[in-house]
Amino acid sequence: MTSDAAGEWKRWHEHRTETVSAPYGPLALTGTHWLEDHPDGRLPGIPGVWLLDGDAVVLTAPADERTGLTVDGAPFTGELRLGADTGPVGTARVAVGGRRLVVVIREGNWGVRDYDPGSAARHAFRGIEATPYDPRFSVPGRFTPYDTKRTVRVPAVDGVERGLALAGELAFRLDGRESTLQVAVQADGRLWAVFADSTSGDSSYRFRFLYPDAPDAEGRTTVDLNRAVLPPCAFADHFICPFPPPGNTLGVAIEAGERTLR
Repeated sequence: MTSDAAGEWKRWHEHRTETVSAPYGPLALTGTHWLEDHPDGRLPGIPGVWLLDGDAVVLTAPADERTGLTVDGAPFTGELRLGADTGPVGTARVAVGGRRLVVVIREGNWGVRDYDPGSAARHAFRGIEATPYDPRFSVPGRFTPYDTKRTVRVPAVDGVERGLALAGELAFRLDGRESTLQVAVQADGRLWAVFADSTSGDSSYRFRFLYPDAPDAEGRTTVDLNRAVLPPCAFADHFICPFPPPGNTLGVAIEAGERTLR
């Protein structure tokens, strides 16, 4: 069983490396521009005029400007209302050559992200430093939902505090020590934890993400820290990852999973 688990982990790690280094993976993000910071609608290095209008972003490409913008694969001039892009980056409607311009919204703030397959970070990528599978770091866990969902304010890597929605606690026992993490529940039922440990900022990145499988009807799941991953902001400075909420810094060394970039 351990051999099978190790093989599955190896395949997972290989797939993860392919995903982050894909043409429109996190390494391709070269900018996140918030519209409120650019009231004239002109975003650095991005053609066209981008203005917020109610519940949409209005993109204008004047006919007398050679913007190079395309929408749905066709050259674009004129005016277009855009909602937030929710699909894969590669399917974003607006492009400039090989770049994809993705409309995002965070806590009511609208912005545009610029993904460039030719980014310096993507070309410099040499892989993810990860610890080989260790069965000691895969343990049973139990999820207990809160009576009502909670939102806590936590600082993000850009220095701004934002709300982090939390749905309950995930309890597990590691190296004879009881631990808990405050977690969110994603749309597919999987859990999401932002955590740190005694290796954070030393032999591993300053914090990591974990996505345990959806708990069963009794709250049971597996806490497999071999699949702890680097947050998107480890690959590009333009992501706004949250820091761990209070209580999510474990007092043990999680010498497992993804650690740093090579």
